[in-house]
Amino acid sequence: MKRFLIFLILIPLLLLACRKGRDNSARLAEVNGEVLTLEAFQAVFGVEEWEALPLDARKRFVEDWVNLTLLAQSADQQGLNKDLALQQKINFAAKKVKANALIAQRLAEVQVSEDQLFSYFRIHQAEFQKPAVEYQIQRIQVPDKLTAERVLMQLNQGMDFDTAVSRYSTEPLKDKKGIMGFVSVASADSSFWYKARDLQKNEPGVVSKAQLWYVFRYTDQREMEGEANFEDFRAEIKRRIILEKQEEVYQSLLREIKAQTREIYYY
Repeated sequence: MKRFLIFLILIPLLLLACRKGRDNSARLAEVNGEVLTLEAFQAVFGVEEWEALPLDARKRFVEDWVNLTLLAQSADQQGLNKDLALQQKINFAAKKVKANALIAQRLAEVQVSEDQLFSYFRIHQAEFQKPAVEYQIQRIQVPDKLTAERVLMQLNQGMDFDTAVSRYSTEPLKDKKGIMGFVSVASADSSFWYKARDLQKNEPGVVSKAQLWYVFRYTDQREMEGEANFEDFRAEIKRRIILEKQEEVYQSLLREIKAQTREIYYY
């Protein structure tokens, strides 16, 4: 099961490597003449994430990629790549990746003004001005995303969280069972707060901060004195506005493209 999860993560890398072939970027490995490049890896995971990985984690990623490539090559040798249903699934997946990239590109251009932020806050004022909540966080610091996903999988399969802290955490806080105390939306650790509010009590999740990865849960919550104000929710309001614009961006893109395309037929 652990390896299967890794294979799913690396499938986009394999597809990119196949298309790149023997390019001139830095080579990570070569399998039966198929070159696995650093450029292909970074296209999926990003340059910063690769540079933040320790050497042993990089080696694990490359080894998993090699194993996945061997399995895919074997599938091709057995003629599975000629299966019509499989070809259609691959084609559909490729279309989704391209379409999402186009939408993400347009969303990145969306600008949210101060007037829009204040207007949204006024309209939803009753929602935002409820008593502010803090979450008590227990965390496990790990060096990379791959380790975080492995630990999360084990927790979801029943591993005790305190045991996981003792076994996997790489920070001194493990001596305190990983308890970092209560965090609020306005604190320096607000990234934990934003993730925690989408989880149930004691449900594990993952967050990345300062090139480190954390598996965490909240074990308790409490109301703060006073009410949350506009500044507390500035980032959240901007995130909501952009999310609401996704459908608008999607429809706008379709209108633009369809206006330039006449070759559409329905049967």
